[in-house]
Amino acid sequence: MRTILFTLLVNVLFFGYSQEKKDSIPKVWKVNGKLAFVLNQSSFSNWIAGGSNTVAGNIALDYDFNYHRNKWRWDNKITSIYGLSYIDGQGVRKTDDRFEYNSLLGLKSGKYWFFSFISNFKTQYTRGYDYKKTPFEPISDFLSPAYWSFGPGMLWKKSDSARVNIAPASARLTFVSDEFSGKYGVDEGRNTSFGLGFNLSGYFKFHVMKNVEMENILAMYSDYLDKPQNIDVDYQMRFFIKINKNLSTNLGFHTIIDDNASSKIQFKQMFGLGLNYIFHKT
Repeated sequence: MRTILFTLLVNVLFFGYSQEKKDSIPKVWKVNGKLAFVLNQSSFSNWIAGGSNTVAGNIALDYDFNYHRNKWRWDNKITSIYGLSYIDGQGVRKTDDRFEYNSLLGLKSGKYWFFSFISNFKTQYTRGYDYKKTPFEPISDFLSPAYWSFGPGMLWKKSDSARVNIAPASARLTFVSDEFSGKYGVDEGRNTSFGLGFNLSGYFKFHVMKNVEMENILAMYSDYLDKPQNIDVDYQMRFFIKINKNLSTNLGFHTIIDDNASSKIQFKQMFGLGLNYIFHKT
């Protein structure tokens, strides 16, 4: 009996010590992964006003993994979106295609200020076409174009949902294949171009009202070496209206101003019912 009690006491003490030791380890990584599928559909039958049957779907991945320890912050975000639509008489077409990886390393220097170093990479997965031309004209492909920006700066960060980074000496490399040489700011006969300029990026997310969340992502770039007065702007505004744990209504706006890619303002709007799945959260 004494042996059994002694064994139980040892096990309890060992478990308590192990649990205390485990809990005392500082939690330095904060991870959040979300997968969303957004569906849009319209159907017509003997509809006097006319219309085409359409089905469209987007699959989106948002993956954040952030490291916080002492004065160091290392925030990482992967955004991946791909969408297709089917329209009667036109077939299947790509509606969205984006891969972006943002990395921001910061060393605290004040209450909300950090010395920082940013890195941003973005491209698309598959071939894109200008459907207004016959035959369809290819305008992009995997890694063509692709953009990589990096440089030191200063970061103002109040929380994971509110931050602005200023990088006055940011390098940007643009990559294209031989097929698209001479476009996207790359000289004819070359596959890369180098830029050095001012980079400003910001991220703000907050609740507009109960169950309504608004996310804003802004990136601005001015190239000192090539038409610095032409400022590139990439702005995204997204609303998430929560229905329950796994369903939401998603509304998004995306605007791009980049004279190397297009002389016109690019604009995209998306609205649909989203099915959300959190696959990693710590």
